[in-house]
Amino acid sequence: MRALQLVSDRETEAVDLPEPDAPAPGEVQLKIRVVALNHLDVWGWRGMAFAKREMPLTIGAEASAEVVALGEGVCDLVPGQLVSIFGARVCGKCHHCRAGRDNLCEHVEGVHGFHLGGFARELVNIPARQCVPVPPGCDDVGAALAPITFGTCEHMLFDNALLKPSESILIQAGGSGIGTAAIQLAKAIGCTVITTVGSDDKIEPAKVLGADHVINYREDRFEGAVRKITKKEGVDVVFEHVGKSTWAGSMLSMKRGGRLVTCGSTSGVSAETNLMMLFQRQLRLIGSFGCRKQNMVDSMDKMARGYVRPIVDTEVEFGDLATALERMESRKVFGKIIMRMA
Repeated sequence: MRALQLVSDRETEAVDLPEPDAPAPGEVQLKIRVVALNHLDVWGWRGMAFAKREMPLTIGAEASAEVVALGEGVCDLVPGQLVSIFGARVCGKCHHCRAGRDNLCEHVEGVHGFHLGGFARELVNIPARQCVPVPPGCDDVGAALAPITFGTCEHMLFDNALLKPSESILIQAGGSGIGTAAIQLAKAIGCTVITTVGSDDKIEPAKVLGADHVINYREDRFEGAVRKITKKEGVDVVFEHVGKSTWAGSMLSMKRGGRLVTCGSTSGVSAETNLMMLFQRQLRLIGSFGCRKQNMVDSMDKMARGYVRPIVDTEVEFGDLATALERMESRKVFGKIIMRMA
């Protein structure tokens, strides 16, 4: 079967792998339909795995698939069913997993495509508990974007930041995959959405998605623009995932008692925080990682109902991974880059 593997830092290769055996008890065999690329793939490609891993490594952390075969004891899925794949290998047994807080699993083995073999292959066997059924009205592209792109945003905005209708929010990097998802999710509940982009050609597409105000951060200090838009008050919530280059400005963009939720650090992992501002203005800084499977369910339900939709920048050919990752690294995308496997 075809697969895409990372063979060394910044070097990928299309290979032929043996097809997997029949699924073991508790497993399912999946035929991968669509793989969506993320900055997680860029980090892995750069060699920033933050954990021990073995090369070659099949890439792909976010995907949709069709159920092909069931292992013994699997009774809640059927062959031919479309599923979205939860990308972390969790235990399913610890108190966090049992409570539905999958992304806090105490015995997680790693993330597929980053620490463990990923989904850029034709067939894969995985535990059935990692499969989330796709509702009618949500297609295989939407399902592929549920685990990271939309699920991450659901967890950030609604589990952690507790975003409410009519609140104001600053979404950093609105042209990114999760930026385009966050704009739609926030607007769908009636928030005032301010977002930043890195070029003028992204301004109108961001407005089409629902952004009320779009700031080109390469031309204007976004924190000054936010203060002006909000009449010096600041926003209720900042959706942060850029890191070092935007951190100080994001802190200045919050109103008194505001919340900043962050899931990423693509511009650098270390940033200074003004502690006096933090406690005097009673700000809240919230870390967010991955999502719960329920966030995937909620995301796909919203896609099925037409409240939000996947935004695809480019569909790349199988094997053209390096070009796609270089494009992501240069921040030239608006939305997601996907690769169709079937």
